[in-house]
Amino acid sequence: MENRVGVRLITATLVLGLLPAPGVLAIEARIDGIEGSVADNIRHYLEGLDETQYSRTRLEGESRRRTAEAMRVYGYYEPQIEVRLAEGEAPEYVELAIEPGPRVRIETLDFRLEGGAQEDPPFQEAIDAFPLAVGEPLVHAPYDSLRGKLANLALERGYFEWRYADRRMEVRPFEESARLYLTLDSGPRYRFGDVAISGSHIEPERLRRLLPFTPGDPYLAGELASFNQRLGQTEWFRSVTVRPRLQRPPLALEEAKPGWSQAVATDGEGSYELPPRLSGAALAGTAALMARQEEFPSVPIDVSVAPADRHQFEVGVGYATDVGPRMRFSWEQPWINRYGHGLDHDLYLSAPEQRFGGLYTLPLDNPLRDSYRFQYGLSHKDNDDTRSLEATVEGARRWEFENGWIQHLYVRTTYEDFTQGSDSEQVLLLYPGVRWSRTRTRNPTFPTWGDRQQLSLEVSDGLWGSDADFLRLTGESRWIRKIGANNRVVTGVGVGAIETDDFSLIPPSLRFFAGGDNSVRGYGYESLSPRDDEGELTGGQQMFTYSLEWQHRVTGDWWGAAFVDTGDAFEDWGPDDLKTGAGLGVRWVSPVGPIRLDIAHPFDDEDNSWRLHFAIGPEF
Repeated sequence: MENRVGVRLITATLVLGLLPAPGVLAIEARIDGIEGSVADNIRHYLEGLDETQYSRTRLEGESRRRTAEAMRVYGYYEPQIEVRLAEGEAPEYVELAIEPGPRVRIETLDFRLEGGAQEDPPFQEAIDAFPLAVGEPLVHAPYDSLRGKLANLALERGYFEWRYADRRMEVRPFEESARLYLTLDSGPRYRFGDVAISGSHIEPERLRRLLPFTPGDPYLAGELASFNQRLGQTEWFRSVTVRPRLQRPPLALEEAKPGWSQAVATDGEGSYELPPRLSGAALAGTAALMARQEEFPSVPIDVSVAPADRHQFEVGVGYATDVGPRMRFSWEQPWINRYGHGLDHDLYLSAPEQRFGGLYTLPLDNPLRDSYRFQYGLSHKDNDDTRSLEATVEGARRWEFENGWIQHLYVRTTYEDFTQGSDSEQVLLLYPGVRWSRTRTRNPTFPTWGDRQQLSLEVSDGLWGSDADFLRLTGESRWIRKIGANNRVVTGVGVGAIETDDFSLIPPSLRFFAGGDNSVRGYGYESLSPRDDEGELTGGQQMFTYSLEWQHRVTGDWWGAAFVDTGDAFEDWGPDDLKTGAGLGVRWVSPVGPIRLDIAHPFDDEDNSWRLHFAIGPEF
């Protein structure tokens, strides 16, 4: 019997759970006599009215009250409102016949600033931007907005003792007039005080170099946000908190008592004087200093950080038609000592290429912008007519400028044992180089706007022991722009050139090849280059590529694409004809990053009529 009752209860619960839950149905307002923003506001005020909770009489009264309140904020203080409800216990609509009556107009605007805000331009600019003038109809929202704007400015700009000395809206419906008063007494503006850092495993002085302000500067909340962001960008910390210490603890000092040398005869008032050894000039200086401290009070800044994990590991698996399945394993050490030095290791595996390398970063005065970098790498490549074993060591100096450009000045040593076509060599190269680059994006995963520029110059010469003499120049420019809400344009150009007396000594890692997912689609990975007499790829001394792609949103995170690519690697600058491919593609902005699938037709390949290209990852 108990089992049957239990089954029935469960069944009833499930049935009730499947029934639609009773919701609050907003009553429909049918308005006659007024329109526009005032009518919209009336409907907004009536949206939360649940007709099932009121009797018809109370519902009429509540509808009238809310309508009058909605009209009041637009200056209508004496409307005539007739209410008629639809038939039924729970009326589906209410009809409002409104005679708005006279509209209150502004007679007086009296906005004032007192305290330090009088000399701080943003406050006066906020007042000057008030959209209403004397003689215009009263609307409450701009007045409320100005109050909020001034209060926010006071907090953002360090006026922690601010108050409204006067805040009045006097409305006289019988005179159809309104008087608006607002006086902000900001008090003094606080200055940045001392910065106290707790929880840091990095030398505090290194962190202070990231400060966008110095103690004594006028307080700005935005500067604290900037400092918080800079600390996070170092990747030294798991968490960062930067905040002003606004609450002053009560002083627990006992009242000072005069010593025997300070005691003087008084008339029973219990007072005493400073010792006569303090000169009048010293007294004046002390008084001036105290007055200045009172005029410009300071707020200490508390910084609390927690160290990031010292060892961080990441594994990535992917696939691209250029290289097939690929895997990457990284071991990052964002800090290895109290000076913030970092060490990263990276292992990359694919069928044609395997790489292992490391990077040691030594930050300088500005850890985010200036550093020394030392890196090493080992790589093996076996792709078509290219076979190479390479070892590299590099030392570099890195600068990041205010305009976003990054400059690398480096010296690289490379030993490479290679076979490229009919060339087989073992070379030791020592060459300095410089590289300038800049990447700007909005929404880096799938940019709606962005560009990437890069230019590098490298020089090798036997004068300093290098086995080959060459001058190598490379450049790249890529752009992404969104047109409207559903269209993107992606375009880019790449160039490269090597000037040398003996090209056979130039290893494959420095020669130029074109073709593939990120080059000229429709052609195989690095399949475009000059060939020797046996038809084997030799790599080019020059290279040029260009791509233009139009993308259109189909639905949600799905985009269609149409593109055309052209380019080649060649021996003599200015080839007679470039290789061209064109096609269609699909883009899906997946949770793991953009996925690209393209089908391209090569116009200059007699053996293949189309080629499939697939890749995962952002365009930059």
